Amino acid sequence: MFIEFSVGNFRSFKDTVTLSAVAATIRSQPPELDTENVFVVDDQLSLLKSVAVYGANASGKSNIIAALRFMRFFVLNSLRELRVSHPLTVEPFRLSTEMLGQPSHFEVVVRLDGVIYRYGFEITAEQITSEWLFHSTGKREAYLFKRDATGISVNQRTFREGQGLEPRTRADALFLSVAAQFNSELALRLIAWFSELMINLGVDDPAALRTARQQFSRLEDRQAIVAFIKQLDLGIEDLAPDRQLVEQLELPTDDLEPTPLSRRARGTTPRIKTFHQRYDGAGNLVDLEPLDLDDNESQGTQRLFILAQPLLHALRVGGMIAIDEIDARLHPLLTRAIMRLFNARETNPRNAQLICTTHDTNLLDARLLRRDQIWFVEKSRRGVSDLYSLVEYRVDKRIVRNDASFEKDYIAGRYGAIPYLGSLASVLGTIDDETQETESEN
Repeated sequence: MFIEFSVGNFRSFKDTVTLSAVAATIRSQPPELDTENVFVVDDQLSLLKSVAVYGANASGKSNIIAALRFMRFFVLNSLRELRVSHPLTVEPFRLSTEMLGQPSHFEVVVRLDGVIYRYGFEITAEQITSEWLFHSTGKREAYLFKRDATGISVNQRTFREGQGLEPRTRADALFLSVAAQFNSELALRLIAWFSELMINLGVDDPAALRTARQQFSRLEDRQAIVAFIKQLDLGIEDLAPDRQLVEQLELPTDDLEPTPLSRRARGTTPRIKTFHQRYDGAGNLVDLEPLDLDDNESQGTQRLFILAQPLLHALRVGGMIAIDEIDARLHPLLTRAIMRLFNARETNPRNAQLICTTHDTNLLDARLLRRDQIWFVEKSRRGVSDLYSLVEYRVDKRIVRNDASFEKDYIAGRYGAIPYLGSLASVLGTIDDETQETESEN
């Protein structure tokens, strides 16, 4: 279970900020949000099923997802792909001289098998400057290992499997990864959490469609994805890798010519066929016409196909998914439906968690989200991004009411995190002036 994530000195985040899924002790209106959108872990901890992050373009909200992705990548690859001779690919904050040479900070808090773990590291382009792992089963927290400039300290009582591995750890490799390499059960479990974490970088993720096609080829995923897509009113009756499904539909073969794999798809991932109903001149259904997902379907349909498997997988296993720009190319009712999938106990019985960034103000609805599920990123004039939750925000020194019009107040700028536009009319005037000057010269 995801509890919180912290990042500092990364891209637009100069200072350390924390995105938390811990449910605040508030009462919502309507009250069912407090039982639907929240799940109780124990007497001391309740967590949110979904969190939505808002902010203006270039405010830095996508950097939250990018930071989580970097941490995941580094944990999974610090031993396998990185070497001392190559600089580490971290992206520190670059708009302040006081941050030159300072390490970037990453930390995640999760609950695994009834125990809360706090794991993190600090890193420069040359080396890992610090790393730590703590655990707690109650109010007290104890360290398993700590790493700083003086070396690595392993708790002999709580992390015995880490003893003796200190000399085997390179300056650019995580001690957690080294411990996993030597079959530490705890290290392997933590790395498995990162491996199972699903992250989608929105429309800028070039590998997303290819990965989705690969996942769809597995039969156990295919049936659920087809059912999901059919419910979204896209006019799609079925999907199949290449033409496998054509032979199963028992439709007239005269109208369904075999379509061979293209050269670019052969030997890589199968192309996906979508099947639409085809009618004659009298309006009678004749058969299903196969179309190519990449070439014939809209970008919105492709986006839903990309998101379908990770969304359904997270709901099925109770996992976590982070999506940048969840509303990109989707109708507002679709993003709202996705949010409801995670918030409702009926469709999310295993308490899967969704973290997303969005511009869709349709989701800023007190009947859909609690105040602690709504977060904002705002960038200062010095290029520094700040992250804060609506539950902690004050308007005229007062907390935001549960029954407030979140969407209306956000658009009005009461919560910050919106673009402040200059006079676009002046831009048009400049264009007119330049046009007149050009005409006069001619």
